[in-house]
Amino acid sequence: MQKFELKTKVEIAVMAEGGKKLARVKGELQKAVKEGENAESIEKLAVSLIKKEGAKPSFAMVPGYRWATCVNVNDGLVHGIPVNSLVFKDGDIVSVDVGLYYKGFHTDTSFTVLVGKSPELAHFLEVGRQSLGKAIRAAKVGHRLGDISRAIESNLKENGYSPVTALVGHGIGRELHEDPMVPCYSGYPGENFLLNEGAVLAIEVMYAAGSGEVKTGSDGWTIRTKDGKMSALFEETVALTRGGPIVLTK
Repeated sequence: MQKFELKTKVEIAVMAEGGKKLARVKGELQKAVKEGENAESIEKLAVSLIKKEGAKPSFAMVPGYRWATCVNVNDGLVHGIPVNSLVFKDGDIVSVDVGLYYKGFHTDTSFTVLVGKSPELAHFLEVGRQSLGKAIRAAKVGHRLGDISRAIESNLKENGYSPVTALVGHGIGRELHEDPMVPCYSGYPGENFLLNEGAVLAIEVMYAAGSGEVKTGSDGWTIRTKDGKMSALFEETVALTRGGPIVLTK
């Protein structure tokens, strides 16, 4: 993580420009996740769309990673390499994480969608979306970092799901990953960190239907659940202002 820095109104305005571009990219990627498609096709579309927006893929700037997206299916949670052998099937849940670099600033967003129909999985994903919404509403100037984490954790646990504790959301700006870390659970050192005007956070809800414990796959990147249970993530880049939180990637 890099040193935490508050952003000026001008810097947040630039990030908002990039965030709108990323939101358009995300919208097209969501529509492209269909039965029979594969992760590589999502990657190629993301690269094309980001270039069309006059921006660069943030993730390709991470040392050792050359792709614009991370694509995961079912028990895969994060950092999945978008290969063509990963084909989407009916009943899958597909997660896509994508970042964009524009005019010197990064924005970051993630979504998970259901391929086909399943009331149980639809509920699983709706709880994740709700948890992110509650977390964003808790991201207010004068609140504490732990207020965001508790909002995520409480909603997940009330619905019988587990927050992932090995991974965190993060500050974001000139660097893709900045301080502070934003966990999906409460009770950690630093949860009393005061949220000030100008903070910009990539708030990320990462959770599982099982224990929430994770492991790294043989490719050295993909992180999946240890017990093989379904997992999902939802993320938005959020700026804290005196008027309340502003979602930059929506």
